Amino acid sequence: MKKITILAVLLLLGATAASAQTKGFELGKWTEIQNAILKELNRSYVDSLPIGRIERAGIDAMLEELDPYTVYIPEEETEDLQMMLNKTYGGIGAIIYKPEKDGPVFINEPYAGSPAVKSGLTCGDEIWEIDGVSVRGLETKECSDRMKGKPGTTVRFKIRKVRSADTVDVAVTRERIHLPDVEYFGMLDDTTGYISQTGFTEKVSNEVRNAFQSLKEQGMKRLVLDLRGNGGGLLGEAVNIVSLFIPKGSVVVTAKNNLGQEMAYKTTFDPVDTEMPVIVLVDSGTASSSEIVSGALQDYDRATIMGRRTYGKGLVQSIRPLPYNGSMKVTTAKYYTPSGRCVQAIDYSHRNEDGSVGHIPDSLTHTFQTTHGRTVRDGGGITPDVELPSKEYSRLVYSLVYGGILEQYALDYVRRHESIPALENFHFTDADFEDFIAFAKDKKFDYRSSARTHFDLMKKDLEKDGLADAMKDRLEAVEKALDMDKETFLRLKKDEIVPFIEEELAIRYYFQEAGVKVRLRYDDQLKKALVSPLI
Repeated sequence: MKKITILAVLLLLGATAASAQTKGFELGKWTEIQNAILKELNRSYVDSLPIGRIERAGIDAMLEELDPYTVYIPEEETEDLQMMLNKTYGGIGAIIYKPEKDGPVFINEPYAGSPAVKSGLTCGDEIWEIDGVSVRGLETKECSDRMKGKPGTTVRFKIRKVRSADTVDVAVTRERIHLPDVEYFGMLDDTTGYISQTGFTEKVSNEVRNAFQSLKEQGMKRLVLDLRGNGGGLLGEAVNIVSLFIPKGSVVVTAKNNLGQEMAYKTTFDPVDTEMPVIVLVDSGTASSSEIVSGALQDYDRATIMGRRTYGKGLVQSIRPLPYNGSMKVTTAKYYTPSGRCVQAIDYSHRNEDGSVGHIPDSLTHTFQTTHGRTVRDGGGITPDVELPSKEYSRLVYSLVYGGILEQYALDYVRRHESIPALENFHFTDADFEDFIAFAKDKKFDYRSSARTHFDLMKKDLEKDGLADAMKDRLEAVEKALDMDKETFLRLKKDEIVPFIEEELAIRYYFQEAGVKVRLRYDDQLKKALVSPLI
């Protein structure tokens, strides 16, 4: 028996060594081939060789074969990396809008307390020059890049003021701008606290802790943690947020790498509350660290997860340094919730013949048990304890939002109205909506209904098949029934459109937090969550 055991160990070591040699050989082989190709191109190619461009394209294409999260970040994009990790950048603190390449840059949404606001810049102000350079002919990104810079440095603008139309020179001292991950927190009623969290950058757990304690002092007896649309971020911050609600020393998540090695991440400090009822709102945009939080709180039966099934990103990324001050964000592990679930929905390791990837089928998922014995599944995000239907919008609303019509109207409204009532008294009236229709009816955007767009596609297919003439009368009758002029369709969708306009205007006059407050007025999913039974 001893000899058999020794033999088995030797065979295993031999297999491991052979595997390592094979991987090493493959790496050396393709590195040699790539270098040989570059050298030959450099020597023989008919035109000058754009080495930087083709190498970057090759690197990007190579990494795309792995997963969408493994990316190369050269030195010149380090600022973007910091924005991704910390939501910070050096700049003036405003969202800009440049609808026409040869036109001005508009101050669209200045941040509360930002250098832009301190320097007197307001929504609707037009920027015509940045440090003496005209913005005519520049793209939005070029203008944004010129405004950003090292904190403490100064950027100078030539501004046409929105109210007076005076042209003035304005100098703004850049600061380190931090976009908070806690977008808003407040009391929804006498006993219900609400925290809207949009990301997981550094120290967000401190923001959540402070928000929780403030709400508790205001009489909070239950908490709603809104993670809808939260695409995740730093794993450590997710662990720290779970630590607020479960006992010290509890496993929050386990990461497993390609060697089978495991790293368990546990809560490291005492919780702020282990008894208060918690509702976590999730949807299809809830991903990564958001799924760690919602999955752990679900596994420990510490919170009731409500909403829609989450995205399903169970992959962990790490930042690795590269030569010439570059970096690579690389997927290094898969994570597992305390019950043992991996929420990854897409299997990037097994691609179809065309290179596409698909979701893991339900037939290959497994069941797990929460602390109190409830059944949960892996392989495709976090399934809520309570399913809540999400708001569906018409094609017209998407067209108004993504076509920039609402943004343009908000700027036009600001030019004509110096102020609006206090937020709690502000509502877009019927007369206001007629004003919007008068503005929008002359703008170019696709206002067809979903039914009309499907009809147009069907009609083209019938024409290709030679069937349109035979069905001419019936097609004309359907087309006539679906036809609707722009003004009529806008009025029909008034109830969908007004909340978006109110939010846009609230932000312009009272900054970003006001937009969240308006959004909550119309949040039917939240309202249903508040009356749903807790698990």
